[in-house]
Amino acid sequence: MRNILLGALLCLYGNIAAQSLPFPREAAVNQQLLATTMPVLAQKLLPRLQAGDDRWGYLQQLLMVQLTARQYKAALQTIREYRSAYAQSDAEKAPVRFIQYETYINALQRKEPVEKAFREAFSTSVARLQHASRYDIDNWYIADTTYLAADLQRQLAQLEGQDSIALQDAIQLCRRYAAWQLLSRISAMAAPLLRQFNRQHYDIRDSLLISTRDGASVSAIVVRPRHQQGPLPVIFFFTIYTDGGNLCIAKEAADKGYVGVVANTRGKRLSPEIAMPYEHDGNDAHDVINWISRQSWCNGSIGMYGGSYVGFTQWAAIKEGVPPALKTIVPSAAVVPGFDVPKENNVFMSFVYPWIPHVTNNQFLDNVTYNDRGRWRNMQFNWYHSGAAYQTLDSIDGTPNPIYRRWLAHPDYDAYWQNMTAYKEDFARIDIPILSTTGYFDGAQIGAMYYYREHLRYRPNAAHYLVIGPYDHLGCQHVPLPYVNGYTIDNAARISVHQLIYQWFDHILKGAPKPPILEDRINYQVMGTNQWKHVPSLQQMNNDTMTFYLSPQRLVRQPPTDTAFIPQQADLSVRSGRFTGNYILSPLSGSNINTANGLVFVSDPLPASVAVNGSFLGKLLVIPNKKDVDIGINLYEQTPDGRYFQLSYFIGRASYAASLEKRQLLTPGSVNTISFSNTRMISKQLAKGSRLVVVININQNPFEEINYGTGKKVSEETIADAGEPVQLRWRNDSYIKVGIHHQRAPAARW
Repeated sequence: MRNILLGALLCLYGNIAAQSLPFPREAAVNQQLLATTMPVLAQKLLPRLQAGDDRWGYLQQLLMVQLTARQYKAALQTIREYRSAYAQSDAEKAPVRFIQYETYINALQRKEPVEKAFREAFSTSVARLQHASRYDIDNWYIADTTYLAADLQRQLAQLEGQDSIALQDAIQLCRRYAAWQLLSRISAMAAPLLRQFNRQHYDIRDSLLISTRDGASVSAIVVRPRHQQGPLPVIFFFTIYTDGGNLCIAKEAADKGYVGVVANTRGKRLSPEIAMPYEHDGNDAHDVINWISRQSWCNGSIGMYGGSYVGFTQWAAIKEGVPPALKTIVPSAAVVPGFDVPKENNVFMSFVYPWIPHVTNNQFLDNVTYNDRGRWRNMQFNWYHSGAAYQTLDSIDGTPNPIYRRWLAHPDYDAYWQNMTAYKEDFARIDIPILSTTGYFDGAQIGAMYYYREHLRYRPNAAHYLVIGPYDHLGCQHVPLPYVNGYTIDNAARISVHQLIYQWFDHILKGAPKPPILEDRINYQVMGTNQWKHVPSLQQMNNDTMTFYLSPQRLVRQPPTDTAFIPQQADLSVRSGRFTGNYILSPLSGSNINTANGLVFVSDPLPASVAVNGSFLGKLLVIPNKKDVDIGINLYEQTPDGRYFQLSYFIGRASYAASLEKRQLLTPGSVNTISFSNTRMISKQLAKGSRLVVVININQNPFEEINYGTGKKVSEETIADAGEPVQLRWRNDSYIKVGIHHQRAPAARW
């Protein structure tokens, strides 16, 4: 994920027409011909590149095409322009961006053997870096060359027998080719130079094995400032990911006046155990914290941070109580196993399936397998069209996946999942200050907000701060993209979350002032206003609510006076190309919305501009003809010009509406209540004249389980269980409730 942003460049940036360029048939299988073809292809491609709203993305793609075309002087200028644009969000990290290509180009321009020239260029490039960004150089100079070769070969295999290439594919081919061609050589030349540099500046112990209470061992790296004599506070990072970035994480802590410790899930890196994601991390991280506290270089104060899986490990580490030396945690985009991954509201999701071999196939990371997108897409669609049971995914893939089978055996949010991380009364014992970060478009927001809400539920006076804005999964951990899923974020939202994290550590562990953005416990950016708001609680984000009742094709404000029903139907035995979409859309804004298997409800125009804040919720009353159903609920703003903007969404299993811990089947032919609240929060200023649009769909797509409604275990159901179409009759006193904030006191018309 840190490999020089290459994996993030799968999308085409800019506005490029659907055109094609010549591509010799033999070039896909003849490496010598490919070497002569690629510069010519890149030169023809360059005039066709157009800058769109996403400046970062455009400059990244331009750079890779320039490198392929061997236009090195222009590439250096592009690197400078990219750094300038990036510095608007994070001036600290900007100078190191694409340093490996800068070094290589400068070496080529010297009149001496490239290996010698590279050493000199390396020294020059690194010497000009700010002290605050030098820690990150390993991430840029060292690449997974096995993955780069496989990534290129996969695209070349798709081009076999073709004599032309689409412009979008040509951009991706240039990216892959330049990375494969240059980074293999750069990595080999840089490796000994990096080792020498690191020895000069850091005291590194990278082969530690720490024993746990149950006799297992975990692998760890400890980095201290080279000339530091006395004990220091410690920054601890506990992760399942075992790439070169771990060393950089520990080095950064050392550069910022701490000791950096990175430890891995048991079974990873040097640990001889078997890797089992989530199951041992809490106890193991707890034990490592206690080990750190006993070391002479630790001053007795430890802080933890990290996002996604690493957000989870922090909460897991304090499930049984906070170790005395742990003074704070900073979880970003923290997942909750069993709650939002690998299932959400108890609907299993397939995106996590390839992640398992990614982190368990070996003691490091299997990037080649994980990034074989064709394999995983074929698995999902083959399952979908076959109508086979969801539990047979690994059989369809052709490779056993016992961990996924283990997860499927626990469809409830039961003790298996509850034991992995903080649960109920565990939160009452968590008495340290905490900073949580997430984003409106963070796929893990459900988990991050679960931890926040539960902590405040069981410890109302907790010193727990939240920062949330228009960020995606990576943006709320590091540096937000200025252009997220087609939406240009406000300038005020362009903060470096990573710098904020270290400002928090300096505050808690060194007594520095509290970061200015943390004016209150809830700190949120209101999209469309270029402002941050600060309130003591989630409830105080709003001073009013809007309640909408379901009426045929309409959302109405007044409760119905007579009972009526709105019918909905979906035949789950039919496999078509129209899939439901209960996830973050790309782009967020468009002229159309996905209505597959759905009913659409539209409100009257809003009488005034208003901010929608927080998570929407609702209570649906329905007469089904089946014992269960999975539903999706998507919430949009329809702007006065007719375009749609996705505000939030929900996906969930009706039989778990009352409790995720115990399934309660629906009663066919009777009125059943489906209440929901576990939706994604957002804050956005809606324009006067906008409408709210709700789409309720019956879930059916290749990317999640399909619930056929028999009442059996859903992962065991097949298309043979579909029977008659799903028929739902929604009662018209069903409602959706949305929190809002007026600039002035609420008026009666609301």
